[in-house]
Amino acid sequence: MSELSEIFDAGRRQKFRRQLQSWYASHQRDLPWRREQDPYAVWISEIMLQQTVVAAVIPYFKRFMTRFPDVQTLAEADESEVLQHWEGLGYYSRARNIHKAAKLIAGELQGNFPCDVESLQTLPGIGRYTAGAICSFACDVRAPIVEANTLRLYSRLIGLEEDPRSKSGQNQLWEFAELILPRKSPGEFNQALMDLGSLVCTPQKPGCETCPVSSGCEAFLRQKQHLIPVPKARPEITPLTDVSIAVFSGNQVMIRQRLPGERWAGLWDFPRLTLEEMNGSPHPAAVRKKTERQQELFAAERSAGLEIPEGLSPALIPRLETYLKEQADIEASLQQLITEIRHSVTRYKIRLLCFVAQLEQRVPKKKTTQHSSEAGNSGYQWVSVQELEAYPLSVTGRKFAKLLAERM
Repeated sequence: MSELSEIFDAGRRQKFRRQLQSWYASHQRDLPWRREQDPYAVWISEIMLQQTVVAAVIPYFKRFMTRFPDVQTLAEADESEVLQHWEGLGYYSRARNIHKAAKLIAGELQGNFPCDVESLQTLPGIGRYTAGAICSFACDVRAPIVEANTLRLYSRLIGLEEDPRSKSGQNQLWEFAELILPRKSPGEFNQALMDLGSLVCTPQKPGCETCPVSSGCEAFLRQKQHLIPVPKARPEITPLTDVSIAVFSGNQVMIRQRLPGERWAGLWDFPRLTLEEMNGSPHPAAVRKKTERQQELFAAERSAGLEIPEGLSPALIPRLETYLKEQADIEASLQQLITEIRHSVTRYKIRLLCFVAQLEQRVPKKKTTQHSSEAGNSGYQWVSVQELEAYPLSVTGRKFAKLLAERM
């Protein structure tokens, strides 16, 4: 018998299950993906919920399911449209994996959605937790789960004082998840565990006074609920300065589809680059004396009483214009800095400078390329600002596009 089995013996497990099920009967969350035991709906919701809170997911889930109500519809859709319906959720590899998996299910599996953990884990983007969630929620198969809410809940219940994300910690949590899971209605029980973790056993200020299982919680009994679980080590944040350039030719603007391996692969964007990566060195520091070229560039900002963004220098402008010539085969002159957007992506804190430029002329290409909207093509396209609504953009790309639309 394992140490966990001794701590949570049969009597304690039975009491825990009874207390949790009684609480869940009156406190369960009404979530749209719980209304039907549909493995497809559960799968979509669980992938969306990775790295995203429930409140943010609900409207995206409803919109996604309206457009792609079943796996066959999703499999037949273009990746670009799938990404467009994912726009704003971030972590776009999730959407690409969903699309790949849908094609496998619709094709190789003839539309039959797997309901066993092993088969599900062979599909792109489905790990141990997601496979367990689909099996237990949709198929009522006895499959344990460990995700953010239950990781915290289990750690406190067993008084785990080591890192729950370590190999040893994970082994103990998965063992405990298996140990407490009943044979009857395992899906409902797993949902109850998740709701208790989300609503009561919260990261900060857990509601131990109202918790239905606090009498059997090791962390509460030792008064260590504020110390358990051991917090996740914060990654070192790297500051970056990006530039996005909306190049206009008449009323059309130039965009490109980002390639596999690039950030936001598959999405469309204006020409964008990271200054720290340009020529392998950071962009020049700001200088006090402004040249005539820089004064012209920022004339609108000065007349509006706005400050020139810190860190920009006159040397940056020709470098950006050279970038457009080398990467997009065009000659264009930067006209105005429209806005500055600050945002974060994983371990990067990004300062995005959004410029408008005017096309001067196209540069003859050494090698003819076919412009196309298909993924993987590095060609640029010219579209009207209004047509940008039909293209999937990143969150910052969409913000920039909306600002351009307001100026039209």
